[in-house]
Amino acid sequence: MIATSNIRPWLAAATLAALAGCSFAPKFEQPVAPVPTMVGDAEPAQGQGATPVPDTAFKLDGWRQVFIDPQLQRLIETGLEHNRDQREAVLNVEAARAQYRIQRSPLLPQVGVYGEGARQRTPADLSPTGQTTTLGQYAAGGMASYELDFFGRLRGMSTEARERYLATEAARRSAHISLVSEIAGAWLAWVIDSQLLELAQQTEQTRERTVELVERQYQVGIATQLDLSQAKGALHDARSSTAEFDRLVEQDRNVLQLLTGSADVLDLGQAPRTVDGLVHVAGVPAGLPSSVLLNRPDVVAAEHEIRAANGNIGAARAAFFPRIVLTGTAGTASADLSGLFSGGSGAWSFLPRLDLPIFDFGNRRANLDLAHVQRDIRINRYERAIQVGFREVADALVARSRYLRQLDALEDLVEEAERTHGLSVQRYEMGVDSFLQVLDAQRTLFNARQALLGTRLQQQLNLVQLYRSLGGGWLENT
Repeated sequence: MIATSNIRPWLAAATLAALAGCSFAPKFEQPVAPVPTMVGDAEPAQGQGATPVPDTAFKLDGWRQVFIDPQLQRLIETGLEHNRDQREAVLNVEAARAQYRIQRSPLLPQVGVYGEGARQRTPADLSPTGQTTTLGQYAAGGMASYELDFFGRLRGMSTEARERYLATEAARRSAHISLVSEIAGAWLAWVIDSQLLELAQQTEQTRERTVELVERQYQVGIATQLDLSQAKGALHDARSSTAEFDRLVEQDRNVLQLLTGSADVLDLGQAPRTVDGLVHVAGVPAGLPSSVLLNRPDVVAAEHEIRAANGNIGAARAAFFPRIVLTGTAGTASADLSGLFSGGSGAWSFLPRLDLPIFDFGNRRANLDLAHVQRDIRINRYERAIQVGFREVADALVARSRYLRQLDALEDLVEEAERTHGLSVQRYEMGVDSFLQVLDAQRTLFNARQALLGTRLQQQLNLVQLYRSLGGGWLENT
């Protein structure tokens, strides 16, 4: 027999748990971000804290203020509507929401109705009276079942499902931002490759005229066979570049078709003459408080995963305590169907049940240990997400100013290469320099223009990366 003194503490704990709606889920504590307080070049003024980041600076539709070209905006709208990966992300949210509703429903009583009937014939040799008997039984009514969640087992499971739903919603926002960035990047690549194709075609035309010039000079004995061979080799090189960039332009169209989920991108029309100003990430200072990373959808999703793990821990802890389920029915019962609703046919039942496993060979303890380990794994993922975000934002901020300096230098290089090319052609026609100088100047000019366009692409892609790494952009005027 169990001593009364051993029962009283348990009864007292159960009573207090019932009155307080006890939950054994650990309280959520925000993990300390394993990164410096500032990301970028600037540091806060002495004696001042980090500037808070307003929530309104991060909007799901903020891409309209970042990617301002109308053609690009139409492509992004099409992609958000038709991209298959985006559709799957939305469907995952719907599935997580349904799962949350499933886990939440046991917190409320389950109510239903029932109706049943049975007829049974017993032969004489089996009947206690020695006569054949036929018995009937009919019943109808309502039933209810409810688990008294004294220790928070059901609430822990519901909390886990809710946080997983919120994490899935954050993952959908991350997929949204990623898709916008990928479409913008592919479109910028198409614009630059179109410009490179035009540059290659112009170079090819220039070198065709050069071949014609050298051929005329060769016929009158001014140019040599070597000059003519070098001119034709340069022309073949230009034709190769034209074919290469023509291929890249068509492949860029295919990428855009995949990302937007629509064949309409095949009618892109004329590409913009320049990519400058097509991506506008305004008002982002050189240094930001690292708290800005908490707005990234992947970090938000990781935080919800930690909260879900806490709910799972609460449910695992509650499994060590009794489960109390109340089941009741109320209705009518009769041996004849005609008497089912007659007076005096009322029937009811009340079936309380208490479940408490005694020996499970460590099953509940293992489940609790597993829940703790899973929570630690999610904390590690959260910290990892912040570290990755810190590096992405820092890289984008550093590259932003450096790309501008690099573009200035390349623009100066193109100007000098154009001047050098013009002088070399004049000196060759005057017979001062050999044709080798002209070829060298042509290659230098083509490479400089190609490097300038490629760097402009990288500079714009860096702004796209800044938009993405900041979790959807930074809107200066919000």
